[in-house]
Amino acid sequence: MVQMIKPKLGESIADFACGTGGFLTSALKVLDAQVQTVEDRTVYSNSIYGIEKKALPFLLCATNMLLHDIDNPRIIHGNSLEKNVREYKESDRFDVILMNPPYGGNEKEGVKQNFPADLRSSETADLFMSVIMYRLKQNGRCAIILPDGFLFGTDNAKMAIKEKLLSEFNLHTVIRMPHSVFAPYTSITTNILFFDRTHPTTETWFYRLDMPEGYKNFSKTKPMKLEHFAPAVEWWDNREEITIDGFDKAKKYTVEELKARSYNIDLCGYPHEEEEILPPKELIQQYQEKRASLNADIDRILAQITDILGIDITEEGEE
Repeated sequence: MVQMIKPKLGESIADFACGTGGFLTSALKVLDAQVQTVEDRTVYSNSIYGIEKKALPFLLCATNMLLHDIDNPRIIHGNSLEKNVREYKESDRFDVILMNPPYGGNEKEGVKQNFPADLRSSETADLFMSVIMYRLKQNGRCAIILPDGFLFGTDNAKMAIKEKLLSEFNLHTVIRMPHSVFAPYTSITTNILFFDRTHPTTETWFYRLDMPEGYKNFSKTKPMKLEHFAPAVEWWDNREEITIDGFDKAKKYTVEELKARSYNIDLCGYPHEEEEILPPKELIQQYQEKRASLNADIDRILAQITDILGIDITEEGEE
C-alpha cells in the first residue's frame, strides 16, 4: 500500500487506528531514503501522526517510533471516533492516510452522534471511512483495507458513505484480496481501496489478486508476503481488463455503472462453483454410480496390494 501511495518528504501521514505502527514505520522507511540534510531530518521527524485506542499497542507504537528516530512521536492514546467530524479544520487534515481499521465492532450510540445522520453506521470500519473523508487534504491520497461487507452492503449508511466517496473523491482502484490474509486473527475477506481527493470518481478499476500457486490458505506460519502482490504491482502501471474462465479478474467500471448497481461494488470477486441441484431420482442414480466407481477403485487397489504381498484373500476367507 505504501509502495503504491508513494509518500514524499514534506507530506503529513496519518493512521487513525495505528496499532503498533506498521503503516507508519513502512512510510518512514520510504521517507528516510529521501532525507539529505539536517532540515530534511526535522521534516522527517514531524511527518507522522497516529491514534490508538488500546493501551499496549499504543505503547508499542510509541516505542516503534523512537526506534525510527522520531524523538517526540505524535502518537495519541485515544479513540478517533470520539470527536465530531464536523469540527475538523484544515489543520486536522493529512496528505496521506494509510489504514487497516478495526471492523466487525459496534460503537456506542454516543459515538454515532459524532457523524451526520446519513453516515451513522453500526459498523466500526464504516465510521472510520467517514473520518478519513473528513480528514483527507485536497489532493491527498488514501489506501485503506476494508471487509467485503463494505463493497456489497447496501444499507442506508453504507450507501451514503459510498455515494460521498464516489461524488467527492476519486476511487480509482479496488484490489480484491485472497481469503485468509489475516488468518488466524480473522477469516473475513478484505479489499484495499485506493482513492484521492483530486476530483469526483469517473471510473474505478477492480483487480482480483489470486491465491499464490501452491497455497490453499495463508496462516501464521505461512503468511502473505510482499512478493505475493507482484501480479497486482505489475498490472498497476499497465492496466488492462482480464477475464479467466469466463470470470472477470480485472475490469474498469464507470461511476454511472456503479451507481446503477445501487453502490454494490462487489465486482471481480472470487469465482464460486455453484452446485447443481438434481431431481431426487437422478441424484440417487448419481450417488449409486459414484459408489460403484469408488468400489471398483478400492477393489483394484486391494488386488494390487494383495498381489504385491502374495496373499490370496479367497483362500484365507475359505479357511
